[in-house]
Amino acid sequence: MKQILKKIADIENIEVNKLCQKIEEGRVVVPLNFARFDIQKPAAIGEGLTVKVNANIGGSPAITDIEKELAKLKVAVSSGADTVMDLTIGESWQEVLKEILLQSPVPVGTVPVYSAISRKKSLDELTGDDFLKFIRIQGEMGVDFMTIHAGVTKKVIEVYDKSDRLGGMVSRGGKLLYRWMKKNNKENPLYESFDEILGIAKNYNITLSLGDGLRPGCLSDASDSAQYAELYTLGDLVRRCREKGVSVMVEGPGHVPLNKIKENVVKEKEVCMGAPFYVLGPLTTDIGAGYDHITGAIGGAVAAWMGADFLCYLTPAEHLHLPDIEDVRIGVIATKIAAHSGDIARGLSNARDLDDMMSQARRNLDWNQMEKYAIDSKSIRKTLEKYPKRLDNACTMCGEYCALIELKENDTKKI
Repeated sequence: MKQILKKIADIENIEVNKLCQKIEEGRVVVPLNFARFDIQKPAAIGEGLTVKVNANIGGSPAITDIEKELAKLKVAVSSGADTVMDLTIGESWQEVLKEILLQSPVPVGTVPVYSAISRKKSLDELTGDDFLKFIRIQGEMGVDFMTIHAGVTKKVIEVYDKSDRLGGMVSRGGKLLYRWMKKNNKENPLYESFDEILGIAKNYNITLSLGDGLRPGCLSDASDSAQYAELYTLGDLVRRCREKGVSVMVEGPGHVPLNKIKENVVKEKEVCMGAPFYVLGPLTTDIGAGYDHITGAIGGAVAAWMGADFLCYLTPAEHLHLPDIEDVRIGVIATKIAAHSGDIARGLSNARDLDDMMSQARRNLDWNQMEKYAIDSKSIRKTLEKYPKRLDNACTMCGEYCALIELKENDTKKI
């Protein structure tokens, strides 16, 4: 582990001792199962570090193809994803997860509730012990971090049931537990057996990602009483994790208008005692279907600026269909731009270096260097092949009237 932390510290430009202190305080997590200490690209998430990006992959009951999911894994990592989550739900979940764990050079996360419902077919067949069973199975398989919807408690549900939500409950994991609790008239088994979950996490060195089952699914529901009732429960669960020495981060919304993003980030940091904040987007408008990688990147950049530590990508397929390989690529790149924009706004050390080098390359009309520094170098290369440059290196936008050509000429005259 010492070598891993040294590697991370070098990448993050932070002293190892300072990194270790933040981990001990619970302000930074390193999702890494004991079984996967040899992965190529470990990641640290949290305070003072670069904002990380997660890519969701995995099949559905309608479509599951292991080879396609592995192709998504490959393109997600090559495009810059720091972690991936396998959200496969269906009979083949274990086969898919096994292959992703074998081939992923980055940390892998899951939502164990999906596996439980995949095997049992019906909520009526599930017992509270079944939910724990699949957490153990996935821990043994080598999963690095898990979304645990332990905050959807009876008390929280009472608040939700009395609310006048426009979007309802949109979290798949949260809704499955909600339905199970209603059918059985019982407490959330993940909350009731949380100490046992902590034991499993400690045994395999799993980072718990406390799921937001009541995240807002539309702007109208952002920052409502149900969302915050769950957040206060998650704050208590963070405390319990820290008491047992288990790494924990907290998941957040969701659909949030720009003017409420700061409130959401600040509140999570306060309630959850500085635990790393993992947000889905957030999406800043509800009408971006087909372009939710853009609406998510807008919200993600602001959230990162305000202190969010981990952005879950959104793809053009969000709200429409299971993302394909190109959707994954576009989603990762859009979210990497958001994360990097947040790093710059926060004044993170060396965050601007690549931007300044890109600016110098543009000033010099050095297209090879521009390709090197671009967040999506493949796109630059394809564009250069499609639209060849003039002899003076100007592009087709301005041609001979390019301001940079004139700038270079003036520089020469000064000399």
